[in-house]
Amino acid sequence: MSKPFIVVSDGMDKGLFNDLCKIDQLNVHPEAKISQESLKNLLPDVEGLIIRSATNVTKELIDSAPKLRYVIRAGEGTDNIDKAYCKEKGIKVSNTPGANNNSAGEHAVALMLTVLRKTAWANQSMKEGKWEKAAFTGNELWKKTVGIVGFGRIGQIVAKRISGFETNTLFFDPLVSRSTSTATKVDKLEDLFSQSDIISIHVPLIEATKNIVNENLLSKMKPTGILINAARGKIVDEQALYQVLKEKKIRGAGFDVFASEPLENNSPLRELQNIVLTPHLGGSTQEAQFRVGEMAIHQVKEFFLNSNLLNEVRH
Repeated sequence: MSKPFIVVSDGMDKGLFNDLCKIDQLNVHPEAKISQESLKNLLPDVEGLIIRSATNVTKELIDSAPKLRYVIRAGEGTDNIDKAYCKEKGIKVSNTPGANNNSAGEHAVALMLTVLRKTAWANQSMKEGKWEKAAFTGNELWKKTVGIVGFGRIGQIVAKRISGFETNTLFFDPLVSRSTSTATKVDKLEDLFSQSDIISIHVPLIEATKNIVNENLLSKMKPTGILINAARGKIVDEQALYQVLKEKKIRGAGFDVFASEPLENNSPLRELQNIVLTPHLGGSTQEAQFRVGEMAIHQVKEFFLNSNLLNEVRH
């Protein structure tokens, strides 16, 4: 009986990948990160696929992989996987919940501080040979009102991390019934947007959250307000965001995620001087990548060696 052929397409901790390759019962492709073109050539024989955010498991990919039995998203968000078509084809889908939560939460806080203290712009100015101290007077996070949209694991981490700044932290989440020691529940999303100095988004991308942050909600923000998104790009209407930033109706924004990734070279967001852009770095720490890789390998072994499906994600 042939060994299951496993492909890791978007990279993994080197030590963990070497451990995966040493599992005798599995046939692991010897590269931990491959181009999408190379992946296409491997698809006819792939039975297990470990991905991060770069690989999109589309209908076309699935149709090109007739032996595919299992897809693992090394991370939490699975909007880059056509889960309904996987179900139709009998392909199981898992993620690694919780493994990169701390990194994602810390990145959201980093974006808050970067926008507040204007450090990204000051850095660029310094590297251009300037010394523009007066131009980069910022604001403190201390005692600001921070609104968190979505109070799941990552939203709660953000609340804990910023508590040291003595913030007044609010949250909106219909699935959480009461206030906590670190944040106060707000019943209406509009109220959270109107009351907060900083708004940080931490909801999954589902049909109900697509473009939930739209022109109407953005119009409720304070002129000094800052919007942070380290969740998923399609949660925010980017055209509406562009307009409020261009017209300086809010102070600024910090975005790690976008409706289309990689962000297009001609995206109008790149033209703006009041938004900090990072290339989906929320889970990109060595610690998080080790944890998601460790979980993914364990789940591959359980599935193919013990017929045990862990952390299944349904469509």
